[in-house]
Amino acid sequence: MDGDDQFEAAREAAAELRRAGAIPPLLLAGVGYGGSYRSPKNRRARDYTPTRPADEPMETGGAPAFLEFLQEELLPALGRRYEIKPGDIAIVGHSLGSLFGLYALSAPPSPFRRHLISSPSIWWDNRSVLALLAAAAGRPRTPARAFFSVGADDTPSMCGDLELLERQLAAKPLPNLEHVFVRLEGKDHYSALPAAFRAGLRWLYS
Repeated sequence: MDGDDQFEAAREAAAELRRAGAIPPLLLAGVGYGGSYRSPKNRRARDYTPTRPADEPMETGGAPAFLEFLQEELLPALGRRYEIKPGDIAIVGHSLGSLFGLYALSAPPSPFRRHLISSPSIWWDNRSVLALLAAAAGRPRTPARAFFSVGADDTPSMCGDLELLERQLAAKPLPNLEHVFVRLEGKDHYSALPAAFRAGLRWLYS
């Protein structure tokens, strides 16, 4: 997610891990808009949010349609160009992109089997994504892995929300989900991204 701004961090993390022999070869695809976070072309607020608050003036709540686009259009198009293992596709995101990753985790059938969830924006719409994940706890699902992380020096709200998610998954686990929670020492919301990508890819593909 956020390929316009975050793809290089993902590429560097994957290249470093490949040189160390820590992960297998990966095909990386950055999903973007042709414009950075503040560009009028960018539609991350629309596409990465699973719900639309009643008082939100922006167009939001488009995550269901965006997941359908990824599953029905983008991934098949990539599959026509490259050799892809349909049962072994990962999703990587940070901040609002990780909110979408959480939504995808809650919404089977999903094409993703590995989830790198870095500093997720759980706060969105009064933490509505936690209710979506709680509802998913009662549904059967294909085995999957998830790496959850936050910078230890991020805001108390971000760190606290990840702890809420950790407690919820302990109380209401998602079936067939192997997961880990990591606090990245000395990292804040921005500096955590490269470290999360390195640690997450290493764990997901170990």
